[in-house]
Amino acid sequence: MRFLATLRIALRALRRNKMRSMLTALGIIIGVGAVIAMVGVGNGAKAQVEAQIASLGQNLIIVWAGNFSSGGVRGGWGSAGTLTLDDFRSMAREIPGVVAVSPETRTGAQIAAGSQNWFTQVVGESPEYFSIREWPLADGAVFTDQDVRGANKVAIIGKTVAVQLFGEDDPIGQIIRVRQVPFVVVGVLTPKGLSVMGSDQDDVIIAPYTSVMKRLLRQTTLRAINVQAESPEMLTPVQRQIEAVLREHHHIVAGKDDDFTVRNQQEIAEMATATSKIMRLLLFAIACVSLIVGGIGIMNIMLVSVTERTREIGIRMAVGARGRDILLQFLIEAITLSSLGGILGIAIGLGSAKILSVFAGWPTLISVPAVVVAFLFSAAVGVFFGFYPARKASQLDPIEALRYE
Repeated sequence: MRFLATLRIALRALRRNKMRSMLTALGIIIGVGAVIAMVGVGNGAKAQVEAQIASLGQNLIIVWAGNFSSGGVRGGWGSAGTLTLDDFRSMAREIPGVVAVSPETRTGAQIAAGSQNWFTQVVGESPEYFSIREWPLADGAVFTDQDVRGANKVAIIGKTVAVQLFGEDDPIGQIIRVRQVPFVVVGVLTPKGLSVMGSDQDDVIIAPYTSVMKRLLRQTTLRAINVQAESPEMLTPVQRQIEAVLREHHHIVAGKDDDFTVRNQQEIAEMATATSKIMRLLLFAIACVSLIVGGIGIMNIMLVSVTERTREIGIRMAVGARGRDILLQFLIEAITLSSLGGILGIAIGLGSAKILSVFAGWPTLISVPAVVVAFLFSAAVGVFFGFYPARKASQLDPIEALRYE
């Protein structure tokens, strides 16, 4: 009963100064709302990146040509033709735990079909590429191993290329000219959207790697090799075996730099999410600063309230209230302010996240744990910043308090 009576007194004191109480809670409202909205935006960005990583396929390992040092000059991925078809065949033949392998070479080219033309990426792959990337066709059929052996002039196009070159017409069986070389369209890929780097994955033409190498590039080296491991647990062991096989084939001795780069899907995901992780932490830190500023505002107002109500405190003590009753009263006021601010902040944060998603087009993903933590943190701010003013009120001398003007 004593606690309920103290609670009623604290709430009555807050109601007497509604405007001041609302302004005091404003810092908490903004802080909690910012935490929820920013965490929602950060989680949405993370989920979007993870979905883009998943679009690469499952249990993927990518080997790039390059990452070499020569005469003090260091090159990047794909900067040197250091991967060969022998490397590709060795991976498929010698490494256990490998499900599928596809050599890759690519080039940019102006494509023409009828009166239309379009600049896009032409990628040479094997038929296994589509299972590695888990990329089914929307129409048509995948080219075959026989097409690879014969370097046949067949191609599968992405949705963007199909729209740009053929509009609403059916592209299957149509002729497209790549650097004046005619290719027959045998399939259209299912749309995948943007890649991790923000490029349009559907703006692509995929042909047998032998066709691209012999008919377009006239080269014998590869840009990359796509490897699929049989399970996530096999990613690291297979990656190490790939590195060992390539070092042996390329005669790289201990202490020398590799002339290739190997990354598995988990490493690619970590690199892609590193920036968004830093951004989420930064946004969360800024929101927490808002909460702390709100807590300081609560402490300031509670100290003012103690000064204004000194005679009231003295009267309560004179009629039997103990120091802990006074302490509890002011502590409840501070916690109530911060908790109400937390509840309103949650509502504003959820609304802000929804508005950003609808009008700004930002992906948002509300986290229930973040909502709970933000509310508990707001209540903790009330306890932390309200304790000192409450303790100061409880330690007032009753006689001095009654004489205070």
